Amino acid sequence: MTKPMSQSPATSSDAVMSMHQELLTKLTRQVGKTPEDSNERDWFVAASLVVRDRIADRWLATRRVARGSGGKRVYYLSLEFLIGRLLSNSLGNLGITETMRAALAEAGHDLDRLCREEPDAALGNGGLGRLAACFMDSMASLDIDGYGYGIRYEHGLFRQLLRGGEQVEWPETWLERGNPWEFFRPEIAYPIGFGGSVVQSLSADGTPRGVWEPAETVQAQAYDMPLAGLGGQHAITLRLWWAKGGSPINLDAFNRGDHVGAMNERAAAEGISRVLYPGDETAAGLELRLRQEYFFASAALQDIVRRHLRDHRDLRSLPEHVAIQLNDTHPAIGIAELMRQLVDQHGLEWQDAWSIVTQTCSYTNHTLLPEALETWPVSLMERLLPRHMQIIYLINARHLERVQREHSMDERLLASVSLIAEGHERRVRMAHLAFVGSHTVNGVSGLHTDLMKQTIFADLERVCGARIVNQTNGISFRRWLHYANPPLTRLLVETIGPAVLRDPERLEALLPFAEDGEFRARFAAQRRASKATLARLIQESCGVSVDPGALFDVHIKRIHEYKRQFLNILQTIAAYQAIRDEPGADWVPRVKIFAGKAAPSYRLAKQLIRLALDVARVINADPAVRGLLRIAFIPNYNVSLAEQIIPAADLSEQISTAGMEASGTGNMKLALNGALTIGTFDGANVEISERVGREAMFIFGLSAAEVAALWREGFQPRRAIEASPALARALAGIAAGDFSADDPGRYRGLVAGLSDYDRFLVTADFDAYRSAQEAVDARWREPQTWWRDAVRNTAKMGWFSSDRTIRSYASQIWRMPLAAKGNGSV
Repeated sequence: MTKPMSQSPATSSDAVMSMHQELLTKLTRQVGKTPEDSNERDWFVAASLVVRDRIADRWLATRRVARGSGGKRVYYLSLEFLIGRLLSNSLGNLGITETMRAALAEAGHDLDRLCREEPDAALGNGGLGRLAACFMDSMASLDIDGYGYGIRYEHGLFRQLLRGGEQVEWPETWLERGNPWEFFRPEIAYPIGFGGSVVQSLSADGTPRGVWEPAETVQAQAYDMPLAGLGGQHAITLRLWWAKGGSPINLDAFNRGDHVGAMNERAAAEGISRVLYPGDETAAGLELRLRQEYFFASAALQDIVRRHLRDHRDLRSLPEHVAIQLNDTHPAIGIAELMRQLVDQHGLEWQDAWSIVTQTCSYTNHTLLPEALETWPVSLMERLLPRHMQIIYLINARHLERVQREHSMDERLLASVSLIAEGHERRVRMAHLAFVGSHTVNGVSGLHTDLMKQTIFADLERVCGARIVNQTNGISFRRWLHYANPPLTRLLVETIGPAVLRDPERLEALLPFAEDGEFRARFAAQRRASKATLARLIQESCGVSVDPGALFDVHIKRIHEYKRQFLNILQTIAAYQAIRDEPGADWVPRVKIFAGKAAPSYRLAKQLIRLALDVARVINADPAVRGLLRIAFIPNYNVSLAEQIIPAADLSEQISTAGMEASGTGNMKLALNGALTIGTFDGANVEISERVGREAMFIFGLSAAEVAALWREGFQPRRAIEASPALARALAGIAAGDFSADDPGRYRGLVAGLSDYDRFLVTADFDAYRSAQEAVDARWREPQTWWRDAVRNTAKMGWFSSDRTIRSYASQIWRMPLAAKGNGSV
């Protein structure tokens, strides 16, 4: 592994020896081992503790300054924080990577090997959690006083194994050997109630007050992880909640011999923080998800209110000192919970409380897919959170009264903007609750924000006033360029200077070098080295040998129909069939690289993984292909795996159905590292094309407007299949069992389903996608053009820094001034 880029000055021998002594002290006094008895895990823990001490010094100083200043603090509520490994990132942000490397070398240990001892923190699933992690890094780097609130999942999502050609879910045991980065806070715990009943009363102004008497209570126990920003001068808190039962054991039951039953209460309570996204296909799973969301939202809001009263005494000043950002609908129950705390627990009048809530909270929407906009059965809410359901009813009644008074009595409009969806089963619309309870609602790309206004929130935007704004997502250049791709970072520093490490807009200075043949050769050489590293990983993890000289075509993201891995697989089959037809033709050698997890209950997505593996098995074993087309599905996709794949990517697959990808951040990470994008005009692909230029990408397929028009006209996928011989042949091969000889009928249902109802327009876009892939081959045959465009992609990506995004959130949504830091640190 190549040495990471460090921002530190030349490493002095005194600094190295001092850190070496710190390592020995941590090893003996906190790990409890001598150097002779220690393994690599022990040294990793010692190194992490040394780094944590340095962060903690800045962290405590940050908190002292923030408390003394009385300024505004941001609270970012997210069910996911996909932070990845912290040792390498923290060393880089502190600027001490090379000092630590040398200090460990004194003890005979390699830093890169020790970094691999750290498991990825299993706190998220995909883009939502990774965005939250990038935002925390940016808030710390921009000196924003902030807290992140989430859940300390014991097992997180799952570890993906590929066995017998299928995805198998295995518990992720990232906490099994402890977490050296966290601080346990035994004194910070809040009661979280469920069920029970409500005793109602009225205040003098007629405000309904409830005394909620929960049937059960669990404790939300705090664990803190300090996160340092660039330069290490500012650190913020990621506070994660762990669920704890009221009593560790029922001694009466235990002494009666019911040793298992004696632990039931504790097991039920701790189940809340056991797993991220438990399956919701059962009533119990659905209830557990709602418990999780309320658990972390209530704990966070109790903590926020406590801290505000400690520092400012008066809850009426909450909007002046607090900004609460709801990351998607998961924390939306917090709108009702904050009202409950203000009205029931602190005695505020309803209108005063509602004014505080709506001036304090803001909401980020991440999806336009109806099934992804959370709704909860009213019956479940009434049973599990009875007081909150009463509050939601009252919020909705006042909201609809205002709509009737100021806009219309039209039943369609009232049904559209109501917080309760009436139907066979009445359900609470959590996105509507978040919208009505927030002062600002933002989309995450220009196209997504426009579609929000035109579709899912069109009526709410009209009746609530213009509160939708755009905040295009961004990524941390520190994580996804400087630390993930040291060879490219060194080349950038050598070429355009070290200022590029702090100011992403300096990447623009690289543009003239796209015309420099010598520079293009160096750019291609660093890519080739990364591809050789990835080729070894593919051999080890998949048993597939690949040529680093081939075009590496990368499709890495959550497995979902709208992300259209199926489209990629179909084109792969068509390419395979074409190679077999004309083995002597001038084919471009290509490696198709897939990675991603399917939700355990998402059967079709899991079937797509199986299909990809079956297709890979057949093509990789076919001697007629002669290695011209190879396929690898790398298991257990996570942040650390992405950091190895992205620097090696030549082509970035961003092929979602237009209008369905809110933004995407994988597109940004890959383009930043010089991969060319093949994609639809969707999400942030639009803004990337505006900066990079469509000529340096491969844009294909229907636009969002054309997608909508096609469905209005009545799309018939069978006609699209009949019109495309290559598509018809690929589907026929799948249906006939060409890729599943052990079970020829395995995919007949999949093919029939696509032929009858192609919701995500795979068949409509197939020919355009295939043509775009032919254009990719043509450009790859012209290395001068390919590498000029690759350099251009890197040069034009400066705007997509998450620091730019956070600056925009701070000024437009959180309404807080930011001190200038250079020219906008990355």
